[in-house]
Amino acid sequence: MIGLVVSYAFVGAILGLAQLIEKTNLLGSEGTRKFIHIAVAHWFLLAIVLFDNAWLASVVPASFIVLNYLSFRFNLVSAMERDEKTPENLGTVYYAISLTIVTYFAFTYELYAVGAFAILAMGWGDGLAGAIGKRYGRRKIYQAKTFFGTCTMFLTLLVLAFALIQEAYAYLLIVVAIGTLVELFTPSGFDNLSVPLFLFFSVVMIL
Repeated sequence: MIGLVVSYAFVGAILGLAQLIEKTNLLGSEGTRKFIHIAVAHWFLLAIVLFDNAWLASVVPASFIVLNYLSFRFNLVSAMERDEKTPENLGTVYYAISLTIVTYFAFTYELYAVGAFAILAMGWGDGLAGAIGKRYGRRKIYQAKTFFGTCTMFLTLLVLAFALIQEAYAYLLIVVAIGTLVELFTPSGFDNLSVPLFLFFSVVMIL
């Protein structure tokens, strides 16, 4: 119960801060969304400390599948929503789905480092790639994805993989390279599903 209370308080604090940031226009609308995208990923690190049960740990992200969809439909948390209501903009829902799946399997089989890699890769990798690609990217590679954004994704995944897994480096390099391509060619929004799930289950197979 303490874990659930702390978890919801943690995510609530991030969303509340994002709403304040949105009102001040400090980061702009897209920057505010990226702040949420990156910050929420750190819940997984908190969950490792708070939970020892896979089902209870999974309750938190699973509940946000519903809550994020309601926010998408009714603009409950404007800081994390885009104006257009398209399947691509359901990224917050896909984020919660992948977080639920990774959390369940990571806690069930005690693969905490692999889970942290997959979730932080989704948060930091996709978040930084989008922000840097939008700010500095001029050369498009595929659809809206840019050269600088893709390079940022690769480097972020590489640092996280080597820092958290610390074995099978040659195979990790291959996983990171393919993971970067998965992010590049997955339509916007859907990469919140494809990237963390690919990274998690790929690393599980090589360990």
